[in-house]
Amino acid sequence: MDETLTELGDYIADALGDKIEAVRYDFGELTLTAARAAILEVLKFLRDDPRCQFICLIDICGVDYPERAKRFDVVYHLLSPKQNLRVRVKLATDETTPVPSAVKLFPAANWFEREAFDLYGVIFSGHPDLRRILTDYGFSGHPLRKDFPLTGFVEVRYDDAQKRVVYEPVRLTQEFRSFDFQSPWEGPDYVLPGDEKANGNAG
Repeated sequence: MDETLTELGDYIADALGDKIEAVRYDFGELTLTAARAAILEVLKFLRDDPRCQFICLIDICGVDYPERAKRFDVVYHLLSPKQNLRVRVKLATDETTPVPSAVKLFPAANWFEREAFDLYGVIFSGHPDLRRILTDYGFSGHPLRKDFPLTGFVEVRYDDAQKRVVYEPVRLTQEFRSFDFQSPWEGPDYVLPGDEKANGNAG
């Protein structure tokens, strides 16, 4: 299997030239790094070439590396039932540079790209209906970015008086509590609950 992937990776790299920036073999899997502007040519070649025949788009997902200038990786997973092989194709982009939509090549890319847009904020140019798919219409931010707060920005609850769902800013009441970080062996400078009747002279 590894020799087959190695040969296939070399074949794809030779055929596509500078459209493929890197070829890697990790854990028995072939990963191609494609130039962002050439992603549709790469995907079309992988789908149509007789030696590849990756006709099934399994998934499109995002990865966030906030320390990089191009902070996002967009990752495509393809399957070739004919060859019984899988390939991973990835590219790098930033928050403002759009990635060409693959919907015309793989109709299944429609909702995958909407999900990547919703959760990471990756923009896909040429997408027929690029809007949120998992979060609410008025949702603020992109929840799978690593700089998105774990609490989110709003909390949702059902208001029985208004008979509807309401959105409110997140309130973290535990931030206003007084925590005692002293060791219990050293003893706090106040009486612990239950010790009110203790005799300080008892020993």
